Amino acid sequence: MAQIVVIGAGMGAMAAAARLAVAGHRVTVYERTDTYGGGVGRLTRAGFAFDTGPALLHLPAVYRDLFVKTGKESLEQSLGLVQVDPASRHLFPDGTDFTLPNASRAGVVAALDATVGAGAGERWSELVNRAREVWDATRRPLLEEPLRAERVEALGRDPYPALPHRKGLFRRPVPVTLASVAERELTDPRLIALLESHALAYGLDPREAPGSATVLPYLEQTFGSWYVTGGLRGLADALYERCLARRVEFRFGSDVVGVVEKDGRAAGVRLADGSVAEADMVVAGVSPARLAAIAPGAAETAQAAPVPPGRFSVFLALSGARPEGTAHRTVVHGGDRAAELEAVFGAGAASAYRPTVTVLRPDDPATVPGDGHEAVTLTATVAPHGERADWRDERAVAAFAERVVESAKAAVPDLAERVLWREVRTPADTEAATGAKGGGVPAPVLAGARGAFLRPGNLTRLPGCYLVGGFAHPGGGLAHAGMSGAMVAGLVVSGADWRGSQ
Repeated sequence: MAQIVVIGAGMGAMAAAARLAVAGHRVTVYERTDTYGGGVGRLTRAGFAFDTGPALLHLPAVYRDLFVKTGKESLEQSLGLVQVDPASRHLFPDGTDFTLPNASRAGVVAALDATVGAGAGERWSELVNRAREVWDATRRPLLEEPLRAERVEALGRDPYPALPHRKGLFRRPVPVTLASVAERELTDPRLIALLESHALAYGLDPREAPGSATVLPYLEQTFGSWYVTGGLRGLADALYERCLARRVEFRFGSDVVGVVEKDGRAAGVRLADGSVAEADMVVAGVSPARLAAIAPGAAETAQAAPVPPGRFSVFLALSGARPEGTAHRTVVHGGDRAAELEAVFGAGAASAYRPTVTVLRPDDPATVPGDGHEAVTLTATVAPHGERADWRDERAVAAFAERVVESAKAAVPDLAERVLWREVRTPADTEAATGAKGGGVPAPVLAGARGAFLRPGNLTRLPGCYLVGGFAHPGGGLAHAGMSGAMVAGLVVSGADWRGSQ
């Protein structure tokens, strides 16, 4: 039995803590804020409730496995988990409007053929079939095994089955990006926007992301989208309760300012109040940059990676009931792709454009004060807080919020007259709440692009110190955070030779 300190109470960190406690270790979590969950937050006001982080769960099997292996109650026994159907509605500037069913390949094909045009569904289906090859090739090394140096070169090769390009007498491979895949294989701008919207939602630039990013819509279409009754914060609540049941101790308001080293190993943490918590091992649920500050001997050069985009959210309390048949999620696609991508990822004006907006309208009485009300969340992927975007500038924030709301009216035509109040959250707020630089939200890892979309491995350079959470392998997103917790627990319990699930 070892004494293990976990830094941070994010989802990946708690997933690791629960598994380590079940393995017989004494686990204490030190969290600088007064709550748990990391980016999985909640806003409550006047009987309304909103998720301030992710609002849908994909790959619920990750958390089903976690709950099965850490206690008697299953995931479904611990919270209300419902499949969202339809999966999404999509609205385009030219008036195109289609709704895609959840986890139904045939239904998606029929919907696209009926609205985009004959053959559109088949083109999309063929792309998803190729994305399945990406999934089959990368599922184990990317999602089930810790990242190892000897695997980086192989994972730097894009597994998307791209077509060769003939030039003169020689055949050369076309540089594969998600954008090039979309242009070559989908052709229709609406299908291109559909594909790229999956990448944009994760903060990925389709012009730079490898073709393997096609796995993102594949996962959603194959395994479905799920909602937790009362909001996704309920998943964090259930995981916290599971940790407590396994006798994990939590120390909130405890800021870790250093990792203590002894005999070349991690031996505990130093807190802001000057005290030291001794430990046999340390699990750090922090960004690589933060790890470099508190444990210089553990961090890799990846700490210099650019800050990922953030999330701009407008939470709307509405009078009037949610109309029958309303889609849980509607994506209102932006009108100028080039301007939006430059604003989010390039050198364009960070707030002077019409963004792609996701409108979330859950059919959930637990999120409203009573009948005749609706809680609606609007989100857009935006540049992180920093040099290009000052998300503390009240005038800029108010102007961008107006553009977000204006776009959302395509999905909620009577929006203006129904608003009781609204609140806005920007990447600057995310930075303040979670400590993530610029309020950036990390994306899942992807194969290809010479490893540019990988994350630091779970084993650090300092023996006895492990890295967990969205900024570590296998990257961001609820499911991936849960996977990182499983990987770290496996490394601690079974040793550095652990190779993942068999």
